[in-house]
Amino acid sequence: MKVALFVLLFAASAFAQVPSSSLPVACGLEKVGFNVKLDDTQHALAQPEPGKALVYILRDDGVLPNPDNLSYPVIKIGIDGAWVGANEGNSWFAVTVEPGEHGVCASPQSIFELGHIVELAHFTAETGKTYYFRARFTLTKRQVYLNLDPLDSDQGKYLIASFPLSVSHAKK
Repeated sequence: MKVALFVLLFAASAFAQVPSSSLPVACGLEKVGFNVKLDDTQHALAQPEPGKALVYILRDDGVLPNPDNLSYPVIKIGIDGAWVGANEGNSWFAVTVEPGEHGVCASPQSIFELGHIVELAHFTAETGKTYYFRARFTLTKRQVYLNLDPLDSDQGKYLIASFPLSVSHAKK
């Protein structure tokens, strides 16, 4: 009886550690995908709408030569459970949010290319403020990592001036 109880508790513990196939609350529905085009004519910074905050999402794949000709998949960005856009290559886009606490999610558009990778962040938006987040892949000899980090405003402004605008639309 003790052995059966131990096996049952061990099995329950093991199953609890298996990651869920569904995405966290900050993301959107897993099946949503985006078509992305880059617009190199847009580099102007916007001001937050009255009573709201502005969030810039930057994708930074770096500037070093790519001898292996690697290409990373589109990164979808979700805020508070809805996909708000996507980035491809070095690019950026902005989204307006209400004041308050928000969850941000970054995930590759195609889980078949890299597996199920999700990065999460949260922040508390204040009226009239602007926030910057950078999503980027890091490659090691054995693993590809996706990072989503708050970004210094000076660095964010610099990258916006250097990168094209990411214009994305949900696939139908």
